[in-house]
Amino acid sequence: MSRIGKLPIIIPQGVTVNLNDRVVKVVGPKGTLEYEHSPLIKVTTNDADIRIELAEDNQKARELWGLVRTLLSNMIEGVSKGFEKQLEIVGIGYRAQMQGSKLVLNVGYSHPVDVVPPEGINLKVEKNTITVSGFDKQLVGEVAAKIRSVRKPEPYKGKGIKYSNEYIRRKAGKAAKAR
Repeated sequence: MSRIGKLPIIIPQGVTVNLNDRVVKVVGPKGTLEYEHSPLIKVTTNDADIRIELAEDNQKARELWGLVRTLLSNMIEGVSKGFEKQLEIVGIGYRAQMQGSKLVLNVGYSHPVDVVPPEGINLKVEKNTITVSGFDKQLVGEVAAKIRSVRKPEPYKGKGIKYSNEYIRRKAGKAAKAR
């Protein structure tokens, strides 16, 4: 039995959930998200909450039970509150700036790197911190990972782009040779 799948999802004020066969559509103040779930899972809703149940009791359905509940919960949280990831730029001369809606990164290459955010993603730069925000958790994570991959943090000095809560394991450099 899935401990996560058994929990109901509370629908907050201002969010509407529509079920249309296997498609769940969540509409809130931040935006609209859709998800088509497996036929092995049954989703029911009333005014206050959403419940996820098994349509068939087999291994695959039990595997999907908690996943579908978590995905729907993230959709509801996203359209009501939104999601945010913060990245830090570490290194002398490394900087980021906004030019219109695109992000321009100067991180030690011979050319600036442009990152154009997809629809529904907002980027904000303050000093050496980049904030990626939006209502789709997966898309926010993908954009943040794409920005981080431009210049991953290196283990000797820690220079590069890292998540704000990420710990970089440091390596010792070359030791002076004793005679």
